[in-house]
Amino acid sequence: MIEFNISGMNCQHCVKAVTESLHALDVHARVDVHLERGQVTVDSTQPRAALKAAIEDAGYTVNE
Repeated sequence: MIEFNISGMNCQHCVKAVTESLHALDVHARVDVHLERGQVTVDSTQPRAALKAAIEDAGYTVNE
């Protein structure tokens, strides 16, 4: 499980965009988006850097 803190998510559209971007990278990934906390938890075989890039490609900022 990899956890990311994300800035810029504020609605269900954001949740969908992040989830779809991560699933485009790994269709089998388990993605849990916690909108209120600004966190995304991902269970995937992809490396952290690739998952981070997918989130950023969706238009959100990953806070390290």
